[in-house]
Amino acid sequence: MITLPASLAPVLEAIRRVGRPRLVGGCVRDALLGTTPGDLDIEVGGTDFDTLLAVLRPFGSTDVVGRSFGTIKLRRNGTVYDFSLPRRESKTGTGHRGFKVEPDPLLSDAEAAARRDFTINSMAWDPFDSQLIDPHGGQRDLQVRVLRHTSPAFGEDPLRVLRGMQLAARFDLTLAPETRELCRGIVASGRELPLERIWGEWDKLCLHATTPSRGLHVLRETGWTVLFPEIDALIDTPQEPEWHPEGDVFAHTCHCVDALVGSAAWHHSPPDRRRILILAVLAHDFGKPLTTVRIEKHGTWRWTSPRHASEGLAPTETFLARIGAPLRLAPGILPLVKFHLAHIDGGADGLTDAQLRRLARKLAPASIADLVEVMRADALGRPPLDGRATEKLISGLAERAAQLAVQDRAPTPLVQGRDLVKRGLKPGPAFAPIIAAAYEAQLEGAFSDEQSSSIWLDDYLKHAPL
Repeated sequence: MITLPASLAPVLEAIRRVGRPRLVGGCVRDALLGTTPGDLDIEVGGTDFDTLLAVLRPFGSTDVVGRSFGTIKLRRNGTVYDFSLPRRESKTGTGHRGFKVEPDPLLSDAEAAARRDFTINSMAWDPFDSQLIDPHGGQRDLQVRVLRHTSPAFGEDPLRVLRGMQLAARFDLTLAPETRELCRGIVASGRELPLERIWGEWDKLCLHATTPSRGLHVLRETGWTVLFPEIDALIDTPQEPEWHPEGDVFAHTCHCVDALVGSAAWHHSPPDRRRILILAVLAHDFGKPLTTVRIEKHGTWRWTSPRHASEGLAPTETFLARIGAPLRLAPGILPLVKFHLAHIDGGADGLTDAQLRRLARKLAPASIADLVEVMRADALGRPPLDGRATEKLISGLAERAAQLAVQDRAPTPLVQGRDLVKRGLKPGPAFAPIIAAAYEAQLEGAFSDEQSSSIWLDDYLKHAPL
């Protein structure tokens, strides 16, 4: 089932003489799913730490990252492998770190697997007998796409609920009823989790989700949305059925994030773009709970959410801080939330050339190309509506942005300080307003190349008070 790298085979042969090597965890799960396993983790029973370390040292660089946890990293031919001893864990205090961990080489395969979070992660592979070791039914659960906790010890570590969130999103899983109830009972302890661990799980969802709505439903079903009130507020916030037949804002958001990760652009995006796009789509309607009202117009009552795009900025910032998102992401996410309705705000005729150039500037460091992906996800998140009418507006905006060469970035200012120096002006505070005025004129379409910008600048300096 698992094809071993050539460089790992002799290491396992040497370990076999002193202990019982097993491939464990995610690599076994991934192999059963038919995907190439990522990191290979090897658990070695039947030996002690010092013996294992002595066996590994001749094969490469070793790093003892946790003697108390029984863990050794081996770097061999450019690849890092994690080796560990089976271990017992017992709860000694509050929080994610309140555990006593003791390596125990004598644990059986079933006992060693029992400490793992979910059954799909509790399988092992014997590399010599080519045998799946599955004492807790992980293969069966994986086949029916069920996420089930391995043992009652699951409830001792609240981080495992967020791990369940991202696993559900990555592998299209649903929670087993008994696991859902166990998670509901440890909501309060989720407040003890450190931000870096919270972000670690959200980041996996951002980068690897195939059905992100599954992760959001894990939060809802377990009651963990109360720890993320910006998401919790979406539940039961109504929408006008004519435009949103799919239901409330939470349902809409679930459809939107799924639509995003189904796009070709998503699959070809680098990691930070994936993070920015999915978080922007997740947050694009955070302003609706704050603005949704029912109004009467021409004898008809309708739900509407005026200014929800701009009102969504504050809860988006709060949410990003709450999940521990890196600060570098917010400048790209916030403008995508604020301007996700720009194609509609432009009316039937669309935005003017000047408005498109200005939009590109306002979006930076994000781009109109990024915004188009958010808009398309929003349009597709309204089943059974197919989004074709809105797609015309979005495609029109994208095509015109490409024609103006502003789809990826705002126009580069054509008038800069060196142009003023060439005209005999001394560098100083007076440069800034001149350059700003020139850029505004450029955005309005007064000039578009060096020659026309030079003519404009000469005329401006002729009439401007300096």
